[in-house]
Amino acid sequence: MKKTIITISREFGSGGREIGKKLAEQLNIPFYDKQLIEIAAKESGFDKELFEEEDARTSKGFHLFGALGYSLGGPLSTITELSLNDRLFLVQSQVIEQVAKEGPCVIVGRCADYVLKDYDNVLNVFIYGNMEDKVTRAVKSYEVDERDVESSVRKIDKHRANYYEYYTDRKWGRVENYDLSLNSSTFGIEGCVEIIKTLVEKES
Repeated sequence: MKKTIITISREFGSGGREIGKKLAEQLNIPFYDKQLIEIAAKESGFDKELFEEEDARTSKGFHLFGALGYSLGGPLSTITELSLNDRLFLVQSQVIEQVAKEGPCVIVGRCADYVLKDYDNVLNVFIYGNMEDKVTRAVKSYEVDERDVESSVRKIDKHRANYYEYYTDRKWGRVENYDLSLNSSTFGIEGCVEIIKTLVEKES
């Protein structure tokens, strides 16, 4: 099966989003990151800001899918008894499935690797980097306060890990969850793009 859907999970400051965007441009396919939030908000009627803050409000207590036996393809009317956070996640997950079914694309973050785990045409990539490089990029590209930037990078990654592990029951960043893991500090942004692109085109 050709790998036409590329999901990119990434450490904060590793350049994963930039890699995904450049990859989509070079492959001439849609790129989804914040766009998923806009689609989910439009289709669900939820305020866009709720999706943007979703990971900051993740509750603890049970593994969502295991506890509910919920199918991502199911109607939204079946999830009204869930917490707001869980409903937001499920709506967003349905949008991820929707765009994946529409054709080739690159999807950054949002647990897309897990949401699409049963799809044979998906290539799951994890981007990480050395702390020094992540700190530099965080200050330059994301305007993180230089006074406590390393701590901020660690906290954001911990936040992403907690969110991912809560909704997937998997360990964020573990190699077995991905088809390819790349150190952007070793290969550079362009190098990572070229590696993924070569792999995708080889599979085509």
